[in-house]
Amino acid sequence: MAGQADNRAPYARIAAHYAEQISSGQRQPGSLLPSIKTLAEEWKVSTATAEKALRKLRNDGFVRGIHGIGTEVLDRPGSMSSGSQRLDRGRRTGSSWGEGERSDSHEAGVVPAPADVAQALDTETGADVIRRSRVYRDRHGIVAHSTSWIPARYGKLIPQLAASERLTGGTSLQLIAQATGHPISHRIDTASARTLTPEDARLLELDPDDLPSEPVVVMTAKFIDSQGEIVEYGVDLGGPGRTWRTESEVSA
Repeated sequence: MAGQADNRAPYARIAAHYAEQISSGQRQPGSLLPSIKTLAEEWKVSTATAEKALRKLRNDGFVRGIHGIGTEVLDRPGSMSSGSQRLDRGRRTGSSWGEGERSDSHEAGVVPAPADVAQALDTETGADVIRRSRVYRDRHGIVAHSTSWIPARYGKLIPQLAASERLTGGTSLQLIAQATGHPISHRIDTASARTLTPEDARLLELDPDDLPSEPVVVMTAKFIDSQGEIVEYGVDLGGPGRTWRTESEVSA
């Protein structure tokens, strides 16, 4: 949650700070980041740590090094996040938004479950489910259209789940865990790609008569609580040109 200590390594915190500035537009493409020496002084770290932070930014595609000039900010769309990554980010920072993101177009309601959703939630096709959707954007446009499918029984415990507004007091998963006393114990993630359909075009606010030819990334995440109950099924449809990336520490 917000206010928690940031346990990331110093170089990672420095890199995240500038990645956020770049993604939000505070650092414009073509501008230069501070030198290694300046970074070390401002952040009170060694030059080796400052250099490692810049290396991470280069590896992540935010900047490039120009010999004799410095570290230049690149212009590129940010990658999308899976539902699981948003859950982890929400637990760590109190917000599911990625770097430079915001969300809008929040819609919710009780609807009949489509066949694929019914299968994911282990219910009958046409059964009542809560559908929550929102659009994540950054300065480049739509990052992803995100839909959360939730069993209708949770709407009786938490009425705001079916209200067309941004949730307060936590994410849907956090609110459900608080109401039931059963924390999320595991999740199942998938990643795939597909050619845009007319419905995809509508969700991504594209012209259906002029669709991009390249496929888009589709991420799904199924969340299960400590009692084995399926709590939520999330589907994230990436905007054209968006990629998905993840990283983890590798032990020697």
